[in-house]
Amino acid sequence: MKAYREMSSNEIKEIYEELKAQYEKSKALGLKLDMSRGKPAIAQLDLGRDFLDCLNKDSDYKSEAGVDVRNYGILDGIPEAKRLMASIMNTQPENVIVCGNASLNIMYDMIARSMIFGVLGETPWCKLDKVKFLCPAPGYDRHFAITESFGIEMITVPMLPTGPDMDMVEDLVSKDETIKGIWCVPKYSNPQGISYSDETVKRFANLKPAAKDFRIFWDNAYAVHDLYQDDKDEILDILSECKKAGNEDMVYEFTSTSKISLAGAGISAVATSANNISMIKKIMTVQTIGYDKVNQLRHVRYFKDMNGIKAHMEKHAALLRPKFEAVLKVLERELGEIGIGSWTTPKGGYFISFETMDGCAKRVIELCKEAGVTMTGAGSTYPYHKDPKDSNIRIAPSFPTPEEMEQATDLFVLCVKLATLEKLMA
Repeated sequence: MKAYREMSSNEIKEIYEELKAQYEKSKALGLKLDMSRGKPAIAQLDLGRDFLDCLNKDSDYKSEAGVDVRNYGILDGIPEAKRLMASIMNTQPENVIVCGNASLNIMYDMIARSMIFGVLGETPWCKLDKVKFLCPAPGYDRHFAITESFGIEMITVPMLPTGPDMDMVEDLVSKDETIKGIWCVPKYSNPQGISYSDETVKRFANLKPAAKDFRIFWDNAYAVHDLYQDDKDEILDILSECKKAGNEDMVYEFTSTSKISLAGAGISAVATSANNISMIKKIMTVQTIGYDKVNQLRHVRYFKDMNGIKAHMEKHAALLRPKFEAVLKVLERELGEIGIGSWTTPKGGYFISFETMDGCAKRVIELCKEAGVTMTGAGSTYPYHKDPKDSNIRIAPSFPTPEEMEQATDLFVLCVKLATLEKLMA
């Protein structure tokens, strides 16, 4: 098929009218399909049905240290839960604090603590005239929402195939002490599915920030979320790399079991240096008596160790692979030859990133919504919801069935074609 940009105006109008008729038929179907967020499907949640049975009224509720997990105490998590979460992050248990059901909550708290109390004796951010954060984009909209909610100025850093543009990161943080942090999703990034190269991780660890309280917010959300066991990405351990570089206080690493066990009832953790842990625990002592240790024990009793985690994640991958492959098949079949879009082919994570012709993303989302397919809003993957090219769209294949996913993608590519033709006719 001829590329759209090579067509005459008459050819464009003719194809547009044909596609418009197809679109009206699709609207008449009354579809209600959701590709908006990376939610686990019901089948994924059902993988852990017996998870809820591993503790019951007859269970021994003692941790390995002999502590009754139904009672108060153990602020930073039971030892066996710290070991489990450390194994997911490829670090040591002494670096870990186990928290509640969502790592996003820990990230929010870390920003709030920095604003109110400061970082290791430095001036609280709320008392400074200006606080800035680097935001690799396309990126995770909820990260950007946190910094925006605190009035922190966000600076967009382009994403490259190896991770954030480190030339730009190094230059900015070395010159500007108002830059206090950077958001990172280092493995199977949201939404592009990019994994940071070894060089990128080492350059992060060797940063020389002007601000003593600069912190890397390392959201390792997809640490064990590989789609292909024989072809998966591996990233370096940022904590050990920072320690080697003499910067062990510079990073907070986060993860959770939200997409491993149950999305609403997992456990989360932060891993960082001894100095940072001491600071966090001092504030936590006032904030909480402790997190849900019954849930921590449930996770350990169910998964046991990293081998249990890996075996469970292979079951997740078996459900997710057909959905990703269904999307990629339709994109290649319908758009591969006509030159109006590009997309990523991730080896894991929860998203596919799609790039339309400049100026078309909002219109594609609008057309999808009118026809019954809900997607993340255009611009959401950039700070302040401002995509400078109006081109990036995040596709979340996890929640619909493979059949629904193929149907939704068929409609999506139809909307991409219509929006592109409208742009060309304009």
